Formats: sequence, C-alpha cells, structure tokens
Amino acid sequence: MNDTIGALGLALGSAFTAGINLYATVAALGLAAQAGAIQLPPELQVLAHPAVIAIALALYVVEFFADKTPYLDSAWDAVHTFIRVPAGAILAARAFGPVSPPLEFAAVLAGGSVALAAHATKASTRLALNASPEPFSNWIASVAEDVLALIGIWLIFNHPGVMLALVAAFVLAVAWMAPTVWRGLARVFRRVRGRGNGDHGAAESRAPEGGGEVTLGSVQRGG
Repeated sequence: MNDTIGALGLALGSAFTAGINLYATVAALGLAAQAGAIQLPPELQVLAHPAVIAIALALYVVEFFADKTPYLDSAWDAVHTFIRVPAGAILAARAFGPVSPPLEFAAVLAGGSVALAAHATKASTRLALNASPEPFSNWIASVAEDVLALIGIWLIFNHPGVMLALVAAFVLAVAWMAPTVWRGLARVFRRVRGRGNGDHGAAESRAPEGGGEVTLGSVQRGG
C-alpha cells in the first residue's frame, strides 16, 4: 500500500510541479537523487545524469528572468504549453516503472491532465497580473511558484499521501473555478482591447480639428 501511494505521489506530484516549473522540477529531482537524498525509480534515473541536470539548471536560469518580465512571461508560458504538459505526462508514466500498456497509458493521461491544470492555472494567473501596470506582482508570483514547486517535490518523498490529497484538491478546485476564471480572463481581454480601441477612436476624433477634410461639396459651395 505504501509503495502504491509513493508511486502515485511521485507520478502525480511531479506532473503537478512540472506544470508549474518543469526545469526546477527536473533539476531538483536530479540533484536530490545524485546526492542520495531520494531514490528515483530506474526509469527516472536519467534525471540524475550530470548533462540533464546542467541543461535543466541552465534553462531554469533563463526561465527565472523571463518569468519575472510582464508579457514575456505569458509568451514563455504559451510556448511551454507544448513542453510542460508532455513532460508531466512522461514523468507520471515513468514513475510507475515497467507496467502494462493500459496502466502506462492511464498514467500518461492522468499526468498530462494534472500538468495541464497546473500550467493553465499558472498561465491564466500571469495573464491577469499583466493587466496591472507594476511589475512587482509578477515577481512575487514567480518566486511563489518556484517555492511551491520545491515544496511539492519535498512532499512527494516525505509525505506522498499529503501530496496526493493536495493534487486531488487542486484538480477539483480548478474544475469548479474554471468557468469563473474564463469569464474573468474574458473581461481582462475586453478591457485591454477596449483601451486599444479607445486610443484609436480618440486619434480619429482629433483628426478633423487639424483643419478639416476637403470634400467635393465644400469645393462646390466655395465656388
């Protein structure tokens, strides 16, 4: 029973943290395994390879700065929709070790879904924060996400049952709040678009004040 909970905690927990910060997850798992602090399944031992750790750390440094720049963070998240979600699915599938194809496929679906929920929450939160003019909220959110990912990895190996419960509660909360979040994002987009249209409309309304437009009717009346 404990082995099953541990495998589930590693599978879904790593998928969750990968959806938030993939490179921090890979680097932390690899460094901890290399230091002997944790025992990864044979299928995930590749994370402890020095080359994998070095690349993960380098990409984490890039993400550390990109993630704190308004609008650049959203562009970064958009690109990583195609990286974090598949990586979360792969981590979940490999966490169980050699299993039957149906169980492996189920792990891929579950891990990908959890990673997608975490990634979508992160990305939508950043879009909402980008509506504010100051950059501090982005910095605070970025640091909080990094800390959350590291705490999640610690929970995976020390309290996998707690991690499983937290992931389950998170997925349920996302499913329940998704319509509200979508409506909120729609309002943000409308407000941003309205500002752009308002500026354009103001420029058009100011155009006639510069001397007016010469029309055929005015030429005829002037003649």
